[in-house]
Amino acid sequence: MTAHLTITQAGPALSLQDQGRAGYRAQGLTVGGAADRTALFEGAALLGQSPTHAAIEMAGSGGSFTSDADIRIALTGAEMAAQIDGEPLVWGASHRLPAGVTLTIGGARNGSYGYLHVGGGFATPPVMGSRASHLAGGIGTLLQTGEALPLGPDAAQDVAMTLPKSDRFGGGKIRLVESMQTTSFDAETIERFTATPFRRDARANRMGVRMDHDGDGFATGAQLSIVSEVVVPGDIQISGDGAPYVLMYECQTTGGYPRIGSVLPCDLPRVAQAQTGAALTFEFVGMEEAVNLQARYIAALNSLPSSVTPLARDPAGMRDLLSYQMISGVVSAAANPFEEES
Repeated sequence: MTAHLTITQAGPALSLQDQGRAGYRAQGLTVGGAADRTALFEGAALLGQSPTHAAIEMAGSGGSFTSDADIRIALTGAEMAAQIDGEPLVWGASHRLPAGVTLTIGGARNGSYGYLHVGGGFATPPVMGSRASHLAGGIGTLLQTGEALPLGPDAAQDVAMTLPKSDRFGGGKIRLVESMQTTSFDAETIERFTATPFRRDARANRMGVRMDHDGDGFATGAQLSIVSEVVVPGDIQISGDGAPYVLMYECQTTGGYPRIGSVLPCDLPRVAQAQTGAALTFEFVGMEEAVNLQARYIAALNSLPSSVTPLARDPAGMRDLLSYQMISGVVSAAANPFEEES
């Protein structure tokens, strides 16, 4: 029998996301997929499964969920308050969700996008090779209260595993390389751009993140003569009011605003997870360094399974304490443990 996860109360922006659908840019569709790719790999490492499985992306806040079978779950990305029937759960860890009980996930405490993974992944029908909702492209929709999502077969059993905490949720330094119009900006503007402390604006979604700052806007003399051309996630467009927009995975495929640079893919999760008002700065790196940084990021993602460790739990707060094997290696109380066997 196929297990299902039912959404008993949906937050305002839940969607099913995986690593998106590549290869359709020429048809006008960007890759889409999870705003924070790193979280997909973390969930896969915690559950011992493929990072290609889809997860529920929760923008800002979660919801309530029940399963009709005992299943495994993992919680990654932006830390959110989570409980199973009132019992608090550790974020960034895997847990068992018994059939019929309620998993409740609240608002984001640190970061913008939280993720709910299930053992075996979600078994919804793929569209163009992906289960991801591409909201801007009209593929899929936000998840709604009452939806029951089918789950795939779960080949593993381990739970109560965790990973070292990530530092990608508080903004910080974002590295970028030159883009098509970088040289159209004069040296003074480039220098001011990299010296400016930005704040993540409230105007942000899966298509792009606006950066707010004090002082004059940024512009190039060729602002009005740029022909629309291909843009990619990570490109930083300078809009008409002089504010930078970092394009995200669900951005359009072409654009006519000048691009002052392009964020390295390994730093896009930090942009996605920055909360409104979080401080960010930009720093140009050379292409060779960028390639090396991205290679190290990919290697780190692939090595995440080796960083998984058991989650230490307080026995005093474990309602399922009696389900664990508590005794092993029974010895005689009359035996002398210091006496050597002859």
